[in-house]
Amino acid sequence: MTTFLLLPGAGGEAWFWHRVVPELAAHGHEAVPVDLPGDDETAGWAEYTAIALAALDGRPDPVVVAQSMGAFLGPLLCTELPVRALVLVNPMIPAPGETAGQWWEATGQAEARAAEGFTDFDVHRDFFHDMPADLVADLEKGGRNQSDHSFADPYPLTAWPDVPTTVLAAEDDRLFPPAFQRRVARERLGLDVVTVPGGHLNALSHPKEVAEALEQAV
Repeated sequence: MTTFLLLPGAGGEAWFWHRVVPELAAHGHEAVPVDLPGDDETAGWAEYTAIALAALDGRPDPVVVAQSMGAFLGPLLCTELPVRALVLVNPMIPAPGETAGQWWEATGQAEARAAEGFTDFDVHRDFFHDMPADLVADLEKGGRNQSDHSFADPYPLTAWPDVPTTVLAAEDDRLFPPAFQRRVARERLGLDVVTVPGGHLNALSHPKEVAEALEQAV
């Protein structure tokens, strides 16, 4: 049995993982989705780290899973306790001292999207395109906004933690196209990516495949 600590991306809602949790449980694993106060302007990476550690509640040897903006938080947890592995899902891979706000220009994300024909952002085309209709209805109700503070809070590590790391990249991610994700992973971590089905929010659209990829990563 493996404990998977599941960190969400922008907005910080544990609900993002609600379709992956039963898939992991069906294979005998424990999944701990973390709910973060994404819209709290007083909370930064230090506060998020404390909340995630509290959610883990002493469970030993976890696999830390971080989606999108959660990749700024995942490595911080790996410096706080022994972990089995770190898995990044469609991640914003940070550089030392970089803020989440600076990340977009530093990585050339807009240019990468433009090369794929996406010059603007449309939530249905770019996020909801591979979702079942009932989930689209839930998502259209809206969630938490991500605080300005968290986008301005620098990533504090000077080196990547010494822990086995896997980068999962969605085959139809229209926010971080696969070619872009491969380049950033190689430049920043020296790693190749493992491709998985779906778009940027594939933990919702393809939970079985994401759960299987998490298992295979460890």
